Amino acid sequence: MVRWIICSSSAADRAETMAEPASDSLLDLLVVGTGPTGIAIGARARQAGLKVLLVDRGPLAAALVGFPVHMGFFTTRDLMEIAGVPMSIPHDKPSRREALAYYRAVADRFEIPLALHEEVSSVVREGDAFRVVSRAGGGRGPERIRRARTVALAQGYFHRPRKLGVPGEGLDWVHSRYREPYLHFGEHVAVIGGGNSAVEAALDLWRNHVRVTVIHRGGAVKETVKYWMKPDFENRVAEGSIGARLNATVGRFEDEAGHGGRVVVETPAGPESLGVDAAYVLIGYEPDIGLAQGCGVSFDPETLVPTFDPATCESNVPGLYLAGTIQVGRDIGKLFIENSRVHADRVVAHVASGDPREAK
Repeated sequence: MVRWIICSSSAADRAETMAEPASDSLLDLLVVGTGPTGIAIGARARQAGLKVLLVDRGPLAAALVGFPVHMGFFTTRDLMEIAGVPMSIPHDKPSRREALAYYRAVADRFEIPLALHEEVSSVVREGDAFRVVSRAGGGRGPERIRRARTVALAQGYFHRPRKLGVPGEGLDWVHSRYREPYLHFGEHVAVIGGGNSAVEAALDLWRNHVRVTVIHRGGAVKETVKYWMKPDFENRVAEGSIGARLNATVGRFEDEAGHGGRVVVETPAGPESLGVDAAYVLIGYEPDIGLAQGCGVSFDPETLVPTFDPATCESNVPGLYLAGTIQVGRDIGKLFIENSRVHADRVVAHVASGDPREAK
C-alpha cells in the first residue's frame, strides 16, 4: 500500500530541508498561495529541481481549513490527487479532514519550502527578476523582501466571501462562513443563499436541532446543488421542518439587546422581520485580482478574466503566471481542484524550460 508520507527522514531533517532559502538567494519560482494548486506547483517545481518557495497569508491549505468541519467532497479522490501521489482512503470521496491530511502529506513528501501566515503586498518586475514584498502577522509584521526569477499567483478566492452590501452586515452575529452547528443548539438561525454552501449548512443545522430559515432571492435553490442534497432540502421545506423565504432579499440586519437580532426580509408579500440568534450569509465568493492588477496583469472589465496563455499559464507580464480560479474571473464555478491541478504541470514546464518571455 502506498502511504501519503513516503519519505522516511526524521521531522527535524524534514524541517531543515523545507526551510526557506537564504534571503539573498534568487528563487527560480515564488508561488503565492498554498491551496491544492499551489502545493501542486511546489511539488512539481521540487521534482524539476527548481529553487521554489510557497508564501501564504494563512495556514497550509487555508481554504480547506475554513470549510465546514464535517464536510465531504463531491469530487472523487482520484480527481483530487496531485503530483502523482495517491490519496489512499478506503472510500471514493474524501472528507475535509482526509483532504487536509493528504495535502499536508504531499507538502511533506516533496519537502516544499513554505512561508506561512505571511501576506504578499506587492510583486514588481525589476530587471530580470521580481521583487516580492510581504509581511507576517496579517500584514502587521516587518517587511520581508525576496527576489524570484518567476512568480505564480495561486491564492484562490475563499478569503473573499461575497457580501450583501446591506446595513448591519458587520454585526457580530452575522457570519460569512459556516463551520459546524453545535453553537446553535435550540436557536433560530437564518441562512442566506441558495447554493451548495447554504443548502448544506441548513440541513446540517436542522439535523442538529436548530430552527432554520433559508432566505433566497430565487424561486428555488440552484440546480447546481449536489444531487443528493437538493431533494432532501426540498422535502424538509415542503414538510415545514426548514423555513424558506423564496423570491426574497435581505433588506438589513438589526441588532437587539441581548443575543442575536432581526433580519428584515423583503418578500413578494411585503417586508417581514425575523427574530434570529445568528445569520449566515453564504452567497459565494469574489475573485481576488488586486495583487495581480498591482503586478500589471490586464483583466476584462466585465468578466474579470485575465490576459494569459492557456498553454503555459503565463500572463501578459513576462514571467508572471496565473494558476487556479483566477483564470476564470467572475465565473469561479468553472474551476475546481480536478480541472486546475493541470496548471502546475504547465507552469513548471515553462519555468523549467527557461523560456519565460523577456520583459519589454
